[in-house]
Amino acid sequence: MNTLASSSPSSERIPWYVWASTLAAACIMSGLYWDISWHETIGRDTFWTPAHLMIQFGAVLAAVYSSYLIFGTTFGRDPIAKGTSVRVLGFRGPLGAFICAWGGAAMLSSAPFDNWWHEAYGLDVKIISPPHSMLAMGIAAISWGSVILILGQMNRSEGAMHRHLQWLLLFTGGLIVILDMMFKLEYTNRVQMHSAVMYLAVSIWLPFVLEGIARASGWRWARTAMTGIYTAFFLLTLWTFPLFAAEPKLGPVYQRVTHMVPLHFPLLIIFPALAVDLLMPRLQTWDRWRQAAVAGAVFVVVLFAVQWPFGTFLMSPATRNPFFATQEFAYMLPPTVASVRNVFAQMELTAFQFWRNVAWALVAAIVSIRAGITWGNWMQRVKR
Repeated sequence: MNTLASSSPSSERIPWYVWASTLAAACIMSGLYWDISWHETIGRDTFWTPAHLMIQFGAVLAAVYSSYLIFGTTFGRDPIAKGTSVRVLGFRGPLGAFICAWGGAAMLSSAPFDNWWHEAYGLDVKIISPPHSMLAMGIAAISWGSVILILGQMNRSEGAMHRHLQWLLLFTGGLIVILDMMFKLEYTNRVQMHSAVMYLAVSIWLPFVLEGIARASGWRWARTAMTGIYTAFFLLTLWTFPLFAAEPKLGPVYQRVTHMVPLHFPLLIIFPALAVDLLMPRLQTWDRWRQAAVAGAVFVVVLFAVQWPFGTFLMSPATRNPFFATQEFAYMLPPTVASVRNVFAQMELTAFQFWRNVAWALVAAIVSIRAGITWGNWMQRVKR
């Protein structure tokens, strides 16, 4: 049987390229976490670190399955593959394959760009730099391309196949949540948990991801599942990375580091996600803006309700242990910074600034969910 014909809804197995797309996204997210930890533990000693290679492997894998799908559909004679494809610049293939192809190209292009950036400007002082932003866009394209590729299969399938693809969709959605939260690390440290800036950062885009993929999946607990994958990933890495010995290779060294430094304890976003999962079935008869307004408000209120007191707890000596790991610091952090001193950073200078940012967080959550509703409803119809 022609491999491309596996796009038929009668196929009994999930096509290999769907598995490959999920594996590519998983490798990229794991490599990204590893890379950030590597920077905080060892420093950027060379481009050819295992973490960088793992990230770029995901990009190469995306290029492989995308090329196979696009060229195989364009020049092949499979009527089923051609009938479930779109045309772009004279080529034919699944929509998700074209998105993944662009993402792979952006990621591979970002590698020499990042190398040049370091040679020209030295070490990164922030996660968000031009080459990293280009890398992030490529990663996002591969992740969302994988979602569209899975949906193209899922929306044409039934029974057990539909359920299996549904779980793959939610797993990939969880990887997108991980990507979003890693990109926001500079705004979600425990020292910022008593600042509205952190809640604003979380409320931008994340509710869009959760709402869009939840609607596309058709499963009631989709938002909880995706944030659960993020939570499990961050906990697993938090507890396992310190088991591996490592030490800094660059200076200045302010903190004694003898093992891989993990990232911080996961945010409690699973609770607002669960609250929206519980709420949404009761809002289905409402118009979309009313749904978004209520769900967005619930998301922000629950996030404040759980994260604010948990932030207080994370500042206490009770969390300086292997479970919560608040005693883990990057080697380059001087003893004067807020996280090392275990105090909250003052992001807003006045009460007006604080409540203004709270209001913006509400607006961001509402608009994100409203956009997610539209995006999710469109994804429900994706079959190519």
